[in-house]
Amino acid sequence: MNQKVIGIIIGLMSIAVIGLVWLQMDLIHTSMRENEVKFNDNVKKALREVAERLEREERIRAENAVTNGYTQNRYTFIRSGSFKSIGTLNGNYTEMDPLIISKGNGNSQFMGISSQTIFNLKGVSYIPLEERINPEQLNTIINEALVNNNIMAKPEYGVYSTKKKNFVIVNEHFVYNEDEESAYSFKNIANTDHRVYLFGNELPSPGQLMVYFPEKSKVVWSSLWLNLLGTILFAGIILSSFAYTIVVIFRQKKLGEMKNDFINNMTHEFKTPIATISLAADSITSPIIAGKPDKVSRFAGIIKQENKRMNSQVEKVLQMALIDKRDFSLKLTEVNLHDVVASAVENISLQVEKKEGLVSADIQATNPIVEGDVTHISNVINNLLDNANKYSPDKPEILVSTRNVGSGVEVIVKDRGIGMSKEARKHIFDKFYRVHTGNLHDVKGFGLGLSYVKAIMTAHKGQIDVKSELGKGSSFILHFPFRVDLSNN
Repeated sequence: MNQKVIGIIIGLMSIAVIGLVWLQMDLIHTSMRENEVKFNDNVKKALREVAERLEREERIRAENAVTNGYTQNRYTFIRSGSFKSIGTLNGNYTEMDPLIISKGNGNSQFMGISSQTIFNLKGVSYIPLEERINPEQLNTIINEALVNNNIMAKPEYGVYSTKKKNFVIVNEHFVYNEDEESAYSFKNIANTDHRVYLFGNELPSPGQLMVYFPEKSKVVWSSLWLNLLGTILFAGIILSSFAYTIVVIFRQKKLGEMKNDFINNMTHEFKTPIATISLAADSITSPIIAGKPDKVSRFAGIIKQENKRMNSQVEKVLQMALIDKRDFSLKLTEVNLHDVVASAVENISLQVEKKEGLVSADIQATNPIVEGDVTHISNVINNLLDNANKYSPDKPEILVSTRNVGSGVEVIVKDRGIGMSKEARKHIFDKFYRVHTGNLHDVKGFGLGLSYVKAIMTAHKGQIDVKSELGKGSSFILHFPFRVDLSNN
């Protein structure tokens, strides 16, 4: 799959995921608006019920006062057209109209008036608004009206007097003085959109009832939380799966590229020894060479050497296959790391000297004995020295040092070669990965060496770290524990 196709797939998947999330969020937003409209309509209906009930309650009290033949100090009524009254009664009454013409002096006078309509008396009220409303009764009426209209949010409310230009009742209490806290609450109530005129049959209305809901948003969202959480959850699952799919695609693409490099490298690695063996075999069978034992011996040695080289490469591939399957076991013995280092330095020295370089050892560990598989540990050190030589193009300078740290021995292989970038350091232990130097085949190998080193160090319960800088070389730090605990395998 080429880069263009991958880009198109990622683009289409991104558009699809974003589109689904956007549509779902739009549906939630639409539902929220509908809930808010429904909430506002229910509040309006509830407030109308409150206003109507207050008017009805006052009318009933007035009717009872007239019917019982006394005044209650709060009401004085006269017929329309005479002097100003401080109360208003509206409604129909089927008996004689007693008309209250005085109040509060204990000598109220009543006049019987004949009329087809009783309490059709209009005038301007002198009674203060706060005297016409009982705060406790108002609180009960408001709560009952809200419950009847399916509104469970706790309200804050206030009765605003048109005459006083201020609130006279707030949250079941009369208002006498404003303090800072009350002023803040009044501001919220005063700015609300939920309000209704009280005693609207009087012109002008003596005041308004204003209701503010601090938890309005919570109520509006109450039926949408599950949808929102579900949207977030499933969108997260989709996005996570999408991201994982992208990672897998790029990982597989990269793995495919590395495998192609591996095949190309393997072909190159095998092509040279096969060609050499073929030439040597042709030379031996030549009549001119066949009669010269020294020449035959030389070409036979070349064939043997190249065959050994091919076997070594095949062995590396087989070793990695076994390690991947975890189908190998360590033959644990006491290993002297100084002996292993000395042997590895001696083996690589000839190749380093051919490039006019130098390889040396700095032995400082006072206790170099560790538990491990001597064959695999030797391969680890040899692989690191081989890499140090290959990636040091001019006059290699390689140093192998040892020291005791904590509960084990630390072995450091340091070179002054080409070094690695930060990105390369992230992948050097990946199978088939090779640090490129501009030419795919200028550094021989399959890209299996460091992945093998990492696997062996893990099997020995050890650690491997790398420090490197482009143009300044690399340092591989190996930590071997004194004892290998295989019980957790």
